[in-house]
Amino acid sequence: MKNYQSTNRDAWNKRVAAHLASDFYDVEAWKAGSTSLNNIELELLGDVKGKSILHLQCHFGQDSLSLARMDAKVVGVDLSDEAINAARLLNEELGLNAEFVVSDVLELIGKLDRKFDIVFTSYGTIGWLPDLNKWAETIAHYLKSSGRLVFAEFHPVVWMFDDDFEKVSYCYFNDEAIVETSTGTYADTEAPIEKTEISWNHGLGEVFQALKKNGLRIEDFKEYDYSPYNCFPGMKKLDKRKFIIEKHGNKLPMVYSLTAIKSC
Repeated sequence: MKNYQSTNRDAWNKRVAAHLASDFYDVEAWKAGSTSLNNIELELLGDVKGKSILHLQCHFGQDSLSLARMDAKVVGVDLSDEAINAARLLNEELGLNAEFVVSDVLELIGKLDRKFDIVFTSYGTIGWLPDLNKWAETIAHYLKSSGRLVFAEFHPVVWMFDDDFEKVSYCYFNDEAIVETSTGTYADTEAPIEKTEISWNHGLGEVFQALKKNGLRIEDFKEYDYSPYNCFPGMKKLDKRKFIIEKHGNKLPMVYSLTAIKSC
């Protein structure tokens, strides 16, 4: 617990170069004009022209900069200083006006002094945070009155399985920190990276209660039987940006999304 920030920062710093070069992120095609955002979040975000957006856990800024291309006023935040350095370079290269801040989400209050129309965060984010109440408090702090959280995330059922999706190996609930050492990365399994990571599982009830406690009213909630990313072993492509775990078909919930409104 004491070392989770430095441990996870190191793990994500090690990923940056491999991710920038990977087919998974396809940075060159994205630079040429394709969006990195998926239909799930695009539909929830709606027209963001002129809107101020705080993007939490933005990695190297690809989604942040996709939003900036849609004429949103974006600030991206991430724990990894290497990822933020890459995001700033991409922002400059593309002539966009996004801003980027290096910070753990749970320590952001006090480092950034403004309010936003939208807080956005997506896919593989909250598992790196030990305290969802502090996460929700941070979201509420940065939203304007009646501002919206737009959130898409892998379903907590996914994180119960072992790497091969053969058996249930982890608790659905936030029972304890999960410490793992592995090689490669989801974007390039052959990348010459060895890293240790610390994460936590968060059930849906924990998410809902944290948002409610901090004055955020859930407006929309959906579950999906596919992932927009080919990021787990044994996946089968159904359509563009639609993948399932082949051995389980459409039996598993893969992703969920929600929007929530700041009520005061």
